[in-house]
Amino acid sequence: MNSLFEYLLRIGDDSLILGQRLSELCGHGPILEEDIATTNISLDLIGQATNLLTYAAEVENLGRDADNLAFMRIDREYKNVVLVEQPNGDFGDTMMRQFLFDAFRKLFFERLQQSKDGQLAAIAEKSLKETRYHLKHSSEWVIRLGDGTEESHSRIQNSLNTLWRYRAELFFMDEVDNELINKGIAVDLKTFRNEYDSFVSTILNEATLNPPAQNWEFGSGRKGKHSEHLGHLLAEMQYMQRTYPNMEW
Repeated sequence: MNSLFEYLLRIGDDSLILGQRLSELCGHGPILEEDIATTNISLDLIGQATNLLTYAAEVENLGRDADNLAFMRIDREYKNVVLVEQPNGDFGDTMMRQFLFDAFRKLFFERLQQSKDGQLAAIAEKSLKETRYHLKHSSEWVIRLGDGTEESHSRIQNSLNTLWRYRAELFFMDEVDNELINKGIAVDLKTFRNEYDSFVSTILNEATLNPPAQNWEFGSGRKGKHSEHLGHLLAEMQYMQRTYPNMEW
């Protein structure tokens, strides 16, 4: 296994799949400002995916490019966490999913900037600037909805109850990570788990939200085992390239 290629797929697929999810909301935002905001966040994420998958293709060196990796793999070959493939649901679902992911990604990119792999560090530096805005946006909405009306509080509490089980996979590590950590390339996710938990707790407290008591955790996306939702997402995302192979804009 090429560990760097696998690592780049994991990071790139997180951005790609969440970017695709958010793109589904283009023209369907609850208000015009949010329609524009979520679309712009989607574009940021797809831009990150393009950079990461382009680099992954170079590392793999088998003649594939970023488009091949994005559009021509089957679902078991995607390595994104299960959290990002969950449906948009209502606005509370979308913002809670985004918040749990953004809180992780900010801390992750802060540390990935120090990677001994110069290209990966440069991608992280650019992505961090975008992710700081993403986190500000999603955390403010979690607070606004949680500490808002009885209806908004109830809905986003339900969102938290549903999505909480997926957060642990963000900190999944295996031999791929260990090899690259020893080379100074990858981030040791254990080093900021407490910081993540503390930040998330602070925002949830301000939002008057309570994490569910159950400790059941779900997530095997890093190993290519996904929820049914990914297959439906890929069917739409890959349609043009599979119908008209090698098409370019």
